[in-house]
Amino acid sequence: MNQFDHTTGKEMNLKELLKIVRKRLWLIALITVSVTAAGWLFTTFDHTSPKYQASTNIIIDADTEYRNTLQVVIKDTTVLEAVVNELDLAQSAEALAKQVYVESIDDTQVVKISVVDSDPTLAASIANTTAKVFKRKVPSIVDINGVRVLSKAKTNVTPMKTNETKILLASFILGIVSGLGLVFIMDYFDDSIKSERDIEKLLGMQVLGTVSKKKKTNKKIRKRRRRRELKFRGETIGID
Repeated sequence: MNQFDHTTGKEMNLKELLKIVRKRLWLIALITVSVTAAGWLFTTFDHTSPKYQASTNIIIDADTEYRNTLQVVIKDTTVLEAVVNELDLAQSAEALAKQVYVESIDDTQVVKISVVDSDPTLAASIANTTAKVFKRKVPSIVDINGVRVLSKAKTNVTPMKTNETKILLASFILGIVSGLGLVFIMDYFDDSIKSERDIEKLLGMQVLGTVSKKKKTNKKIRKRRRRRELKFRGETIGID
């Protein structure tokens, strides 16, 4: 196959794909609208327990690589088990680790410890206790004493907001992808003959020509045209 045939084949495949999409565009639109509407309903009528976030900032006097290592230590069971015991929490250290988020602030030595919980007061207590326990245990884990608490966490009574924009965008994209996937699956399992190429593949013979489908004319329109023709012919009789 030469370069021209290869290019033509690609164009034909692209045209076929576009034809498949256009044929069932209504189905893609329906699925997209349905999934997006479901995402909107989820964000609007989500009645799950509100979550609250509290954060404390600490300073870790170490270089970037060392500081990244210490950020991992903050969520380690060595630290969080002590937090669970000190606050007499019901969950395990592993479960608590899913509520704790650690991040560096820009390129500074300041590290933020955030805790998310359904109880705003408990969230602040866990954040402050985690910072305190980490500062106490760091010297016995690594050779460093440069950890200081910059600011303590305070009780935040404002619940965290669900990111509606991200949910709606994700629902919209999921709807389009699902619609396209369903359309291509339906076409894949459709064994009906849709084009000359399908006939050639089925019979192994080249199609020499096709007969276009005759458009059906409404009977009433045909009768009206016939009456107009007869009337015109009657009016023209006798004209010299």
